[in-house]
Amino acid sequence: MPSMGPFDPEAVREFERAGWNRAASAYESAFATATRQFIEPLLDAASVGTGASVLDLCCGPGFVTAAASGRRAHVTGLDFSTAMLAEARTRFPSIAFDHGDAEVPPYGDACFDAVVSNFGIHHVPRPALAIASVHRILRRGGRFAFTIWAGQRENIAWKLVFDAVRRHGDPQASAAPPPGGGFATEADCLAALAAAGFSQTSARLVRGSWRHRDAASLLAALRAGTARMAAMIDAQSEAAMLAIVADLEVSARPYRDGWAGLTIPIACVIAEGGKP
Repeated sequence: MPSMGPFDPEAVREFERAGWNRAASAYESAFATATRQFIEPLLDAASVGTGASVLDLCCGPGFVTAAASGRRAHVTGLDFSTAMLAEARTRFPSIAFDHGDAEVPPYGDACFDAVVSNFGIHHVPRPALAIASVHRILRRGGRFAFTIWAGQRENIAWKLVFDAVRRHGDPQASAAPPPGGGFATEADCLAALAAAGFSQTSARLVRGSWRHRDAASLLAALRAGTARMAAMIDAQSEAAMLAIVADLEVSARPYRDGWAGLTIPIACVIAEGGKP
């Protein structure tokens, strides 16, 4: 079990950067099959439309950025992972993608009409700094919207994996530094937005589903396309992994459907607020 020393934001930043650099090439076929389904409601929450100046914060391979561009917004993507940016620039060469950190985005005050972040804010070492920076770079009346994964009661794919790891392995086995986030519920999101000065805030649960051939496919997607969950899975022993996969095959049976695969419920929280 890793030692729980003092919180070190630089250790978190480097862990996350290394994890997302590693995941970049596989992200589209692995984890994006979960995250992309929440893009349109996220953009709706930030009122992204024609002519708006938009920042996609923690843009990864640029799928949200491209969707905003498809709405005829003037959009820029920002990420700290050079590998993710390389993927984004290759896929979407007509869109501007900048290298930078969400805690200190390299933009002047009041220069965007909207900022969005799809499953990025909770990976930042100090999310409060990132949200305060979003408030700074937004124009008056601008909107900020972001997503986090819902808790395991609603997010069944995560619950199945964590339950299997708890029964047969060690959820604390990885050497990942403890995260600096603290975003787990709608209330957490609303409190963070209010603390940064946002008004007209709201947070709501949005449901989806994630399709996989079998339990091994679910684990492979998380292992290839994530940072922190991948580290947990990688840290399990070979014997534990065999037991975890076998456990998942049984616990996921209620989610088998007519196409002889799994359709597992997932859910996120979309939080939003405006700059007065």
